[in-house]
Amino acid sequence: MLKDITLGQYFPGKSPVHKLDPRTKLLGLIAYIVALFLAKGWVAYGLVLAFLIFSVALSRISLKSILRGLKPVVFIVAFTGVLNLFLTGGEHVLVHFWGLKITLEGLRQAIFMASRILMLIVGTFLMTYTTSPIALTDALE
Repeated sequence: MLKDITLGQYFPGKSPVHKLDPRTKLLGLIAYIVALFLAKGWVAYGLVLAFLIFSVALSRISLKSILRGLKPVVFIVAFTGVLNLFLTGGEHVLVHFWGLKITLEGLRQAIFMASRILMLIVGTFLMTYTTSPIALTDALE
């Protein structure tokens, strides 16, 4: 299981993302996170996702590496989605059983929260995958 945790792992490369200054990547990640948390609708999430896909493609990091890194957080994402699904109230009830309601608003909120967490993690992975720990430490300094 520990071999699946790739957060903080650096994959050397010569892609345009690898060549960026670490301070630029750090500021870009902060701007990306702010944009992700300001996104409120399908279009905004689509734009953030398109930027993330473009950045991953530009970095030439394999999709397999990114998905392998997401394995440890699948439970947290699923748990967050289920909580939002059942605990978000709304007017449009889709399913009602055992005193629990699934509303259209709850379904929307669950999708948005799970998507937000996944995009946040993949964006963070992208920075650590393309920046050596020493370069990242120097950028923080």
